[in-house]
Amino acid sequence: MNIFGIGLPEMAVIMVLALLVFGPKKLPEIGRSVGKAIRGFQDASKEFEAEFKREAEQIEQAVKAPMEATLETPSQPTLSPVSETTPIAEPDSEPDAVVADAEPAKETAPTEVVS
Repeated sequence: MNIFGIGLPEMAVIMVLALLVFGPKKLPEIGRSVGKAIRGFQDASKEFEAEFKREAEQIEQAVKAPMEATLETPSQPTLSPVSETTPIAEPDSEPDAVVADAEPAKETAPTEVVS
């Protein structure tokens, strides 16, 4: 019998010490309250485990479910169609004049500041 890593000899020593400290009248009351606390922890643990499993199943179903893609039709067209009567601007036939006499920009070396 091994409860919480405590064997039978250790359990007997603890019971004898508890009997000496609390006395024979208080010992049953303390045992009941400890038993209720342990049962409460077990119930909370089972409830947590069940809730965890439910959430995991919901997530798994959401992942496995096929995703549906739908296209919405726009309520207003974003671009108006170009009609045949709308004039289209013609590009200039002559390129801009190129300045042949301009000198290319000179590169300057970075200056060092000595302090």
